[in-house]
Amino acid sequence: MKKYQIILTALLCLANFAIAQRLPLDSVLARVRTNPALQAYDAKASAQDAYAMGAKSLDAPKVSAGQYQVPYQFSPSGGSFMIQAEQMFTNPAKLKAKEDYMKGLSKVTTADKGYMKNQLIAQAKQYYYERVILEKKLALLQHTQDLLEYMLKDANIRLTYGKEKLPNIYKAKAELFELDNTREQLNNEISQKNIMLNTLMNRDKQTVFLVDTNYILKEYETVITDTAALSNARSDIKAINRNIDLQQLNAQMEYAKRKPDFGIQAGHMQSYGGMANQYVLMGSLTIPIVPWAAKEYKANVKGIRYEVIELQQKKQDILNQVQGQLAGLRTDMSSKKRLLKNYDQNIIPALQNGYKTALLSYDQNTGDLPSVLDGIKSLQTVRMEALDRLQELLTLQVAYEREYESN
Repeated sequence: MKKYQIILTALLCLANFAIAQRLPLDSVLARVRTNPALQAYDAKASAQDAYAMGAKSLDAPKVSAGQYQVPYQFSPSGGSFMIQAEQMFTNPAKLKAKEDYMKGLSKVTTADKGYMKNQLIAQAKQYYYERVILEKKLALLQHTQDLLEYMLKDANIRLTYGKEKLPNIYKAKAELFELDNTREQLNNEISQKNIMLNTLMNRDKQTVFLVDTNYILKEYETVITDTAALSNARSDIKAINRNIDLQQLNAQMEYAKRKPDFGIQAGHMQSYGGMANQYVLMGSLTIPIVPWAAKEYKANVKGIRYEVIELQQKKQDILNQVQGQLAGLRTDMSSKKRLLKNYDQNIIPALQNGYKTALLSYDQNTGDLPSVLDGIKSLQTVRMEALDRLQELLTLQVAYEREYESN
């Protein structure tokens, strides 16, 4: 019964992989761009634009009614009943400056969204490439398993004729079983990367999908950093520029406070005792340029200038730091490529020749099985190390693209 359950489970797993969708990197990144974290920025920017639509609204009018100049001692001809209305009109220049400032808020939010999108895309690339390397390691394990199974089969035949030793058979079996542990670890890591990628794509976390194991190594190590292009590409620099623009709009809004506001007041008095009715019609004008009123907006404008200087210095610091990081990444990528070239052209071919020599000696009964097994294991270990170096190179490439925002 247990045997049938194992077979059924294996068939179900095969069925899941058979219907699994293959997602190239571009498709994954396209789905990441719809991540809820990015949609939240869109909603925030829309809210800020909606708030800006009410920036030019005036204060509500004020209406009042009641007794006016009525004496405490009753007199048939004293006082009146008054109805009065007041309306203040904010200076149009103030309203325009406020509207421009509030519209600038959504531009800052949009720039912040660009920075978050760049971070999410870099994460997705990193997880995707890690998954690619894990798949290549699985394929390498399968190749090693085929070699070990062939050698074990050949050794068992030799054992029947007394040409092989039983301990060597057990050694081959142990190395074959050891591959199962390595495969389990790799499959677990693949499952983890699947969950991480599905999370970034905002879909069911357990969805199984395949990756495209092809990759492109870019020649970034030969690129010369263009400060102007870097400044135009990076979203955090764009966000600082939008913040500088916003502070300029804020300064204009503060500076507009020096302009006067206007008001109008109208009232009607219904007199008691047959006396003539009266009215009030008055205009008002604020005088914000008086020293005790001007002190605040002058101080605010001065403070805003310093904030702009701070943002400009911050931008220069970021550009300086990024240039250093890019230079370091280019150096690392160049070194990793030299390591990979040495693996491909020297180390792996040398171990392949060693394995082939040991296998030939074994076939000719001049060598032993442990030498062949050691050759297979050494070759697998070095190939795994080469894949680790490749992963490091791809990680550097993702880091470079994240810094340069070449998505």
